[in-house]
Amino acid sequence: MDQITLGGGCFWCLEAVFQRVRGVEAVQSGYAGGQLPDPSYKDVCRGDSGHAEVVQVHFDPRALALDDLFELFFNAHDPTTLNRQGNDVGPQYRSIILFQSPAQQQAAQAAMARAQADYDLPLVTELAPLETFYPAEVEHRDYYNRHQTQPYCQWVIHPKLAQLQLDAL
Repeated sequence: MDQITLGGGCFWCLEAVFQRVRGVEAVQSGYAGGQLPDPSYKDVCRGDSGHAEVVQVHFDPRALALDDLFELFFNAHDPTTLNRQGNDVGPQYRSIILFQSPAQQQAAQAAMARAQADYDLPLVTELAPLETFYPAEVEHRDYYNRHQTQPYCQWVIHPKLAQLQLDAL
């Protein structure tokens, strides 16, 4: 089992996306990339903790190649908008890949180069080593699956899943 930590907007969105991918064994929402120890959702939403909302994706590399996971990541958000995804604005919503090994770093760099060919604007995706991952509070875990009728889920996550042709139910 391998894992990679990714941020690209609200963690509810990325969690819902990766939960629907064959080869992904688990997805955990959380916070990483900042300096505040043991941050809360409120701390991260203030925008001054340095942390991004991220998901830690646990996957079977025999069933899902890291390159394919990166391709989905770049299709699931806009990696050219700095500190925002749609109406979600702030540094906590930045595009970020947090790697855990030199091999992951190299794979991420190659994926970023491939993804850049799909965009007219430069990618702003941050690439950094994962130092510490802080799991999100229970109420933020498995959010879409538990709250599909909530307006944010209906207006943002459900269309994203449909666009990516992932099962929205």
